[in-house]
Amino acid sequence: MNDQGSRPGTHPSDSRNDSNAPQIPEDLAVEMRKLAHDLSNALEIIVQTSYLLSTTEMKEPASDWLRMLDGGVQKALDINITLRNYIKAHSST
Repeated sequence: MNDQGSRPGTHPSDSRNDSNAPQIPEDLAVEMRKLAHDLSNALEIIVQTSYLLSTTEMKEPASDWLRMLDGGVQKALDINITLRNYIKAHSST
């Protein structure tokens, strides 16, 4: 498979152990952490709203849309975690 994410050392989260990885300048790292935190807060609102919607009885196709929403939200959460890990691995604080 040629997907870069499947090779060791090519996925952002794999660089945690790479002592030669370039560091993000501190001012940029601070702003990136702030943005990642704000994204987490926004995603939490979507997660909770999705959960509340799942407690109601829905007809098709609304229940399909909710499943699609849940899948998209999970992907966004995973990307946000990867972003936060990357920032942590490439900054001094």
